[in-house]
Amino acid sequence: MLTASARHALSRPAFAPSTLCARRAVSAWAKVPAGPPDPILGVTEKFKADKSPKKINLGVGAYRDGNGKPYVLPTVLKAEEIVFNAKLDKEYLPITGLASFTKLAAELAYGKDSKPLVEDRLAITQSISGTGALRIGTAFLARFYPGAKAIYLPTPTWGNHIPIAKDSGLEVKQYKYFNKETVGLDFEGMKADIKAAPEGSIIMLHACAHNPTGIDPTEAQWKELSEIVKEKKHFPFFDMAYQGFASGDILKDAFAVRYFVEQGHQLLLSQSFAKNMGLYGERVGAVSFVCADKEEKARVDSQLKIIVRPLYSNPPVHGARLVSTILSSPELYDEWLVEVKGMADRIIAMRSKLYDTLVRLDTPGEWGHIKSQIGMFSYTGLKPEQVDALAEKAHVYLTRDGRISMAGLNDSNVEYFAESVSKAVKGTL
Repeated sequence: MLTASARHALSRPAFAPSTLCARRAVSAWAKVPAGPPDPILGVTEKFKADKSPKKINLGVGAYRDGNGKPYVLPTVLKAEEIVFNAKLDKEYLPITGLASFTKLAAELAYGKDSKPLVEDRLAITQSISGTGALRIGTAFLARFYPGAKAIYLPTPTWGNHIPIAKDSGLEVKQYKYFNKETVGLDFEGMKADIKAAPEGSIIMLHACAHNPTGIDPTEAQWKELSEIVKEKKHFPFFDMAYQGFASGDILKDAFAVRYFVEQGHQLLLSQSFAKNMGLYGERVGAVSFVCADKEEKARVDSQLKIIVRPLYSNPPVHGARLVSTILSSPELYDEWLVEVKGMADRIIAMRSKLYDTLVRLDTPGEWGHIKSQIGMFSYTGLKPEQVDALAEKAHVYLTRDGRISMAGLNDSNVEYFAESVSKAVKGTL
């Protein structure tokens, strides 16, 4: 039989309530600050919450067909059937990826007859899309670039460029690119800033379809930039996420990269197959380094493996097999060229319709940049308060810097969007 003192001891809780509360309040993550919301995801969330049948989402950078639906390329569907019927295994890929994929990706970017390929001095690894390519490239530069560990980015640039570079250990600096007054390229400012950068600086360049402005240098301007970069002994780092998708011509879109290589630049290139093959969720990309010779290529390859191994060990296989299947089949390759041109042409057609409607509605301002810009995105020149009005009163969603994804427009909504923009600019929305 328990004594009175024993019964009293058993009736008490193991820990006093105040002690339990104190223990619950002390979390390992108690002092983690809330990060800023992603501006594009925020636009999508507001769009999804909107119940209006007229709502339009122009924030997301993914292609949509003429009905506003996600588009899977017919060649991708055919490639999937071929891969499925081949009954391939699911073994790990090598650290640098699927060899047939990296070979074909390099040929697509540089051209089969490019000297670095012919002379076997191109180091290349498969990556987790363009973001992964950029991360590998910046990590490599942070470890091994002999010059200053700083990278010059255009103003503005793709939002992810900055955190990728910073997280890899590079200091981020900027050069002029966009002229707000003309809604065009500030070429003189761009040249001046690149010239003013210390000799041997790393210069990030968008190969085509500059994101977010949609404004590219002309071929003549690219040639001038090549001379400046060579004169200053700068290191060019090209980001090519839209080859073929920008103009509909894979050769035209690769002009800058190929010209710089022809001129002897030892460049670094990031590639993505998200846009031009619609393989957004497959995460297929590549990063390549033009080396001086085969021996240097072997050393660069060895260090790429050391960077990749602790990041994700090796890349996913399915998307790489799809790209390899399409690029290695003459029939599928030709079909893909037609498909990618079709996507580009639809966006170009939307640019023309938007411009024509804005002009017909006597919208204040000059809107020629809508047609002259290229690729998925357009910098409209709309002010933040006009963007806010479009969301609140017209159910049209875009980022507050006025950037729109042209792929979100189609024959069913372009007229309504143009009318809404015209009213927002006039202040009558």
